[in-house]
This record gives sequence, structure tokens and C-alpha cells, in this order.
Amino acid sequence: MANYPQLDDCVGVWTLKEVNDAVMGGYWRNHGTRGIFGGGYSAPALIAAADFVTIATTGNAAAFGNLSVSRRHLTAFSSFNRNFFAGGATPSMVNHIDYFTTSSQGNASDFGDLTNARKAIGASSNSTRGVVFGGTNPSNVNIIDYITMASVGDAIDFGDLTTVANGATGASSPVRGIRLGGQPVSATIDFFEIATTGNAIDFGDLAVSVADAASFDSSTRGVAVGGYPGGSNTNTIQYITIASQGNAVDYGDATNALDVTGGTSNSIRGLKGGGPGVSNVIDYITITNGGTALDFGDLATARTELEATSNAHGGLNDGYQGTRPTYVQGSGRAIIVNGSETPSGSNNNRIEFININTTGNGTDFGNTTAARRGISALANSTRITAQGGYESSVSNVIDYQEFQSTGNFADFGNMTVSGRYRGGLANSTRGVTGGADTGSVSNVMDYITIASVGNSTDFGDLSVTRFGVGAYSSSTRGVFHSGFDNSAPSFNTIDYITIASTGNATDFGDATVTVGYRAGLSSSTRGIVGGGGSGNVIEYVTIASTGDAADFGDLGANRNALAAASTNIRGIFAGGSDDTDDIEFITIASTGNAAAFGDLTAGMKRNAGSCDSHGGLQG
Repeated sequence: MANYPQLDDCVGVWTLKEVNDAVMGGYWRNHGTRGIFGGGYSAPALIAAADFVTIATTGNAAAFGNLSVSRRHLTAFSSFNRNFFAGGATPSMVNHIDYFTTSSQGNASDFGDLTNARKAIGASSNSTRGVVFGGTNPSNVNIIDYITMASVGDAIDFGDLTTVANGATGASSPVRGIRLGGQPVSATIDFFEIATTGNAIDFGDLAVSVADAASFDSSTRGVAVGGYPGGSNTNTIQYITIASQGNAVDYGDATNALDVTGGTSNSIRGLKGGGPGVSNVIDYITITNGGTALDFGDLATARTELEATSNAHGGLNDGYQGTRPTYVQGSGRAIIVNGSETPSGSNNNRIEFININTTGNGTDFGNTTAARRGISALANSTRITAQGGYESSVSNVIDYQEFQSTGNFADFGNMTVSGRYRGGLANSTRGVTGGADTGSVSNVMDYITIASVGNSTDFGDLSVTRFGVGAYSSSTRGVFHSGFDNSAPSFNTIDYITIASTGNATDFGDATVTVGYRAGLSSSTRGIVGGGGSGNVIEYVTIASTGDAADFGDLGANRNALAAASTNIRGIFAGGSDDTDDIEFITIASTGNAAAFGDLTAGMKRNAGSCDSHGGLQG
């Protein structure tokens, strides 16, 4: 085995495959999961004390050291090696930035000053830069400033929030910083790119408007716990998917209604400690699951108006903490959804996943909300959705699930038209479906914003009324390929749309064969369909151009009503109406026949699939 590099000493030589294997296998060295709670208030005294816990375990906190100044309503953020506490009130406003060395214990050292003295501020950080935003002194401000955490010195102006806010809280991925809520009591969510400077951009809205919530994060999900919505505190737990934009989702409850509480995480587990009534309680949740919080232990010093941070939060790229052994975003996870069992033909609600970058068999993922066949599927990098299908009649249901989770799908909303055998495609923000067997035949295209939940909206019409369409996309263009009509022969029509707009589809060219029930996949440049009718043909187009399709190769057997999914490099075809459990793969940039990949958990046809890194998410 290679000598794996470590986060704390950066020694060793490795290949990308070795890194992936170590991260996916959970044996990458763990740099540590220490959470630190600092500052606060316990009447009548302000507190300088900092406590620490090991987040991956449970138990009471122990004394770590003291801040340079006793204060309340401060903020906190961290790198792998340093934990920072900034601003606050003594009771006058301060601009101090203190830092601890995470691996040791002892008192904080002076780092520098914020651009403005203020309290009730929020913060985000990745491994290099800490960003502090909002606050009050004495009126609310929209200031954003930042520091480079490996050095010492004063903060520098970054830009402005979309609104003034105090009591806003923060979350981070390695790329993005997130502002959640604030005073005046607000549902506002902003985001900014941590590595740049500039003003924040509107992200969406919280499910419950709050100020002074606790917050924590994984590299993909930001969570707000409790807060003050006006009148009395709440115990609501709500989350966003950081890489997207959209509204927060309510997914659990804290053990009590709370505000001005410290929150931190190791990107699997989120903790909140202290809070109103001068509490010493520490609770935790599993970030991917939500639900009711569980008891973790007690702080060494009971207090409220404190803050917390760790050396393993989501802004520090948790994949390299050994904390994500089963899934890394964009790792090539494909999900195959629903269909009918072969050879019985009965509907099922089964979901399974595979890693397209490897070869192997499917693994059980969970279930959709109902057993349906003839659905369509589309996805962005974090979420997959399943549309329509046939249960006891044609359905307009849309289900969804996050790629990083395993478990059952949840209700997303409804299509404008009930139907089955749609074609589905997406870029990073929008999913579009086209054509359907509604009992008759439809040419309707619908779209959804994948990061939010709700009903679909009319996009326009295909050029030809049909269903059983193969569909695929680049980041800008969607293509609907071939199709079938019960009252007419199959079609060789290929249409295209611009995904970001709305309107009717435009002629692209013609397929090499005239068949329906096809499956589509793509890289960022090339679109491919396979199977259909009673054939095994695979053909391709260059998505950015227009023109007729060209022959690519053949599947191993004749099959239709099959599922397809892809990364930007490799595509897979799974199941189909030759009553098969076969999964085959191709290399998209080449041509040639499909090769054996593995097997589904059971034979399935009239199924669908998508992947977290398909061609529509590239570029």
C-alpha cells in the first residue's frame, strides 16, 4: 500500500485512484474531530472559558483554555489547525480576533482585528480563509470581511450581504460560505464564493425565519438549529444543499426551543451546546438524517450567547477526514429507479445504486413513494428526481432523494400532465421532461428547479407528439431523441432545447433507426442513446451542433425500456425488456460495443436512471 499523505504532515506519494480508494474505504487518516465552545454569558458574568469535546464520541466537555477577553455574542470559524473566535461584546463592542491551536490546550493568542467592532455576527470558512459577516454596532450592518488563517493580521473588506443583519449564522463548504437568517427576523439565505471577494448573492429562504440560530455543516449540507423567529424561540432543524440554490427544508427538532447557542460539526455529526436559561446541554444529530436531536453530554461551563467551531467541519472538505466512507459528491454514483420486475411484469418501488467509475453489481438504496413503471429520472450533482410513471393509472408524482443519503424517496411535487415513458434531462439547476404516454400521447415538456421542491411548470412542446424518448444534455442544451406513438410508427426525430429558457423544441436531425423506448446519456459534448424497439443499436450526436446521429456500436442484446446513466467519461445501460438484470458500459468519447459491467439486484424493465456527474453538470 502507498504511504498515504496526511493532513498534518503532507508526506507520501499517491495516485488519484489510491486517494479515492482511501477516502471511499474510510481508511484515510483522521486528522481529528475536536470541537471547541468559547465565550458566552452566565449572569452576571461574561465568560472567557473555552471547552472542548471529541465530536465522534459522546461525553462531557473539558476545559481547553481562555479567550483574551471575556465576551458574548461573538462568532467562530476554523482551519484544520486553528480555531478562531472574533468580535462580540464586553459589554462594549470589540473587534478582537483570537485563535487557539487545535491540537494543544491553553489560552488563545491575538490574531488581529475585524474591520469593524461589532457583535452578533456570523462566519464561514474553508481550510485557508475565514469570512465574517453582519452584526450590529449599534445598528445592524451588512459588512463582510475576511482573514487568511495561516498568517496573523487584521481582517480585509470582502463585500456586502444582500441585507443588513445581526444574529445571522453561517455554514460552509470548501467553496461556498452561507449566511442563514438574522435580525430583523428574516428567512434570507445568502451565499458567496470564499476564495474570491465581492457581494453576497441571494440563495433562497429558510423554512422558518430565525435569528440567533445554531449552525453546522457537512461539505454538502448547511444546517440551522433553533433560533428566534419572534415571540418565542423555536426548536426547528432545517437544512440547505450548499452547492445549489433554493429554500431550506425542515427535517427535525432540537430537544428544546433555543437561540444564541453554539453549533459545530465533524461533517457527519452536528452538535449544539449551551443556550437560553444558561444551559450546559450538548445535543447532536446525524447531518444526513435529521430527526430529533440526541443527548451528547454537558459543557464544562453552563452559558448562553456562546459560539463553537471544529477542525473537521464541512468547509474543510470532509472527504479527506475519513468521514465519508460511502459517498463523495460527484464520485460517479448512479441511481437506478423503479420499473417492472422481470419476468413477472409487476410494478416495483426498488431503488439501487452503482459507481459508474468502477464495475460491479447494484446495491439496494431504498424505495420510491409508490411502485411505478415507465418513470423518467433526472439529477443535478446532489439530488435525483423521479417523474410520473404508471401505478394503477398514469401518475403525475415527482419523488426525490439526495445522492449522499440511502433510504426512501420523498415527495417533491407534481407534473403538469400525468404520464409515463417521458424523456428526462438536466443541467446543474433545472430538469426538463418531454413527451409522455398519458392514455393518449403528449408532446408537453415540463421543467423543475431541482434544488427546490414544488410542482413542475410548462416549458413548451416537442416538435412531434411521442413518448419513449431518449434524452440527454450538455450544461446548456437538452436533446430529445426518437420516440414512439401508439397510433403511428416510431419516429427518428431528434429535437433540442436551450435548458435555461422556455419554448418549443427545434429540429436537430434524425436518428439512424426509427424506434422508441430508448435510453439516453451524455458527456458535456456527446449525447448517446441505446436500445429501443427490438434492437441493440447505440448511436451518438455532438450536442453543440445539429445533424443526424451516427452509429456508435451495439448493446450485448436487443433490449428496450431500459435505464441509462453516465459520468462525463463513461455511460451505463441497465435492465430492459429482454428480462435482464445486465448492466453494460461504454466509454463515451470512443465508439464500439458495450461491455459487461455487472448485474442489478434483479431483472428490471421500464426503469430509469441518472448520475451525480453526468454531462449536463460539466462546464
